[in-house]
Amino acid sequence: MSTAAGAPVDSRWRLSRLLTAPHRLGFFSAALMLATSALWWALALSTRHAGLAWPWAVPPPLAHGLVMAMGFMPLFIVGFLFTAGPRWLGLSDVPARSLRYPVLAMLAGWGLALAGFHLHEGLAGLGVALVAGGWSVVVLRFLRLLRSSPVADQLHARVITVAAAVGALALWGAALSLATGETTATRVATQVALWGCLAPIFAAVSHRMIPFFTASALPFLDAWRPNWLLWVMLAVLGVRGAGAVADLLWWPLPAVWRWAQVAVEAPAAALMLWLAVRWGLVQSLKIRLLAMLHGGFVWLGLALALAAVSHAGLALGGEGLGLAPTHALTMGYLGCTLIAMITRVASGHSGRPLAADNLAWTLYWGVQAATLLRVGAALWPAGESPLVLLAVAAWAVAGTGWAWRYGGWLGRPRADGRPG
Repeated sequence: MSTAAGAPVDSRWRLSRLLTAPHRLGFFSAALMLATSALWWALALSTRHAGLAWPWAVPPPLAHGLVMAMGFMPLFIVGFLFTAGPRWLGLSDVPARSLRYPVLAMLAGWGLALAGFHLHEGLAGLGVALVAGGWSVVVLRFLRLLRSSPVADQLHARVITVAAAVGALALWGAALSLATGETTATRVATQVALWGCLAPIFAAVSHRMIPFFTASALPFLDAWRPNWLLWVMLAVLGVRGAGAVADLLWWPLPAVWRWAQVAVEAPAAALMLWLAVRWGLVQSLKIRLLAMLHGGFVWLGLALALAAVSHAGLALGGEGLGLAPTHALTMGYLGCTLIAMITRVASGHSGRPLAADNLAWTLYWGVQAATLLRVGAALWPAGESPLVLLAVAAWAVAGTGWAWRYGGWLGRPRADGRPG
């Protein structure tokens, strides 16, 4: 590899290059956490299936939910937010070095937490506290950017800031409840993190970026995204979050409550599925990278539809659909959207074409397959065990594959020789 002047460039992977841009630092740390958490859970489930007992100081579902919600996704958000955020706010680029200590704190915290899940709940609580401290610094850093911005339209940045602050509070709550052995409080904190932090952030990014990317690639489509639509999305997610917390605290809920949930979720599902089509789902199928983003968004409508069916079943005295709606949201909407968005950012900021090659396309469909298998396991209890194992395997392969491929890019110079 050489520069335009012909001077040779060191193209070897170097750790120091992660500090040259926020997306390099955030994405690599997140990829490391994604691969680690995926392999950890795959090993935990496969050994249990084989009859081998692991020591657990924290109930496995509790540990799984917390790690998969707040383990790798906030680190990806760091990389995205401090790459796109300054452009949204009309500010200069943020140096990656200013983010290195909170990111390292989050990585170290999850290392302690993973050990603590098996050894001692106090160690797990200490690890999550370290994560909470790192994420809190990130939130304050972005808040300072927001306050110094001269841009009039700050809606999406403000929504993300508030949601990120909710995530920080949820992490502090999870740390305290883990240390004191309050299992229900930890579950509540996890649900608050999911519905009050991650889902609103993804909704804000979807509302801003999907119409923009689509109109850029397909100029005959308009970038339609009225602000009321974002507020509707946030309100629906708030209702879902309130219902999830209520389930933990006051189960079983009365039928009237369930029907009220259905009255919100069913029309919201129809609206999101219509919105997917309105934003150009069918037209996007011609362009892989764009189709990846739209394919993730479809899962938001499907997750709400599954929730409506589940709550209707509970209202009628049945058992509902279990974790199908939750995994449709987390693995389907959040997971597939995440892979699509960060693949786009990693490609563009590494000096490569904004396109999904065969490997990127395969990894994305690995996440889609994992989602279908896990949702299918919840819908078909008789086949739950093998389907869950297959889902975990597909997720682990896709996650580690993405980390290996794009982690390699993040530690090397841009392919086009430009800085960044």
